[in-house]
Formats: sequence, C-alpha cells, structure tokens
Amino acid sequence: MQIHLDFSSLSFKIKSENNQQKIFDIIRKKWVIITPEEWVRQNILHYLIDIQNYPKGLIQVEKKISILDKFNRYDIVVFKSNQPWLVVECKATEVEISAKVIQQISAYNYILKAPYFLMTNGNDHYCFKIENGHFNIL
Repeated sequence: MQIHLDFSSLSFKIKSENNQQKIFDIIRKKWVIITPEEWVRQNILHYLIDIQNYPKGLIQVEKKISILDKFNRYDIVVFKSNQPWLVVECKATEVEISAKVIQQISAYNYILKAPYFLMTNGNDHYCFKIENGHFNIL
C-alpha cells in the first residue's frame, strides 16, 4: 500500500545564486542547493509542517548519527515527548524505494527507536509502524 501525499499546495522560498538554485530550509534556517533529494526532503518538511501541523521545534533535519562507529546523516526525525517518533528517509525521484533503502532506515532506527518510519522518493511513499518487533505497513 502506498500513501499519496498532495504537495501541490506547498510554497517555498527559492532563489538563484552563483548559477545554482537554492531553497530556504525552514528547519535549518539556511539556503541549501536544490538537489533532487533535497527537493523531496523540502516537500516532506513542508507537508509535515504546513499540512500535518507538526511544530518546527519538534523536527530535526540532516543530523549526524553514529552507527557501528561510522557517522551517517538521517534526513528527518520528528519528535514526540522528547523521543524520536518518526524517521523519514528521502531519496531522489529516480531512486527506487528498495531493500537497500529499508536497510538504511532500519539502521538509523536501530539507534533512534522511533515507532514510525517513512521512506519516500517524492512519488512513492511507504510508512511503517513498528510493533512488537514487526513492521506493519500503513
């Protein structure tokens, strides 16, 4: 089952600088280069904040996480009661949501222990709830 998200009503601050398109990240409070993955990440952020009304103060973007002595960066984590609640992995639209992506988000969630996670490439969205060690697709 896939979750359809309608991004058509979202608005962004975009500018051109040094021959690069940039978008203002409302969480990191800075201009970032619009890559295909960044475009998906910004759409999901605005969806969570503008449509689902999650407070900005409960969202983190692109934070380092240590997994088996290696540093990685997760895309988005939404917190609830000071605990990770939702982990989001964003991919460029041409990247398939595959077993490799599931392994990546599972590794992040092994550390974070959020009950929900979402994988998206902007076109396909898969949301899971973890209950009793099992992944239940929503």
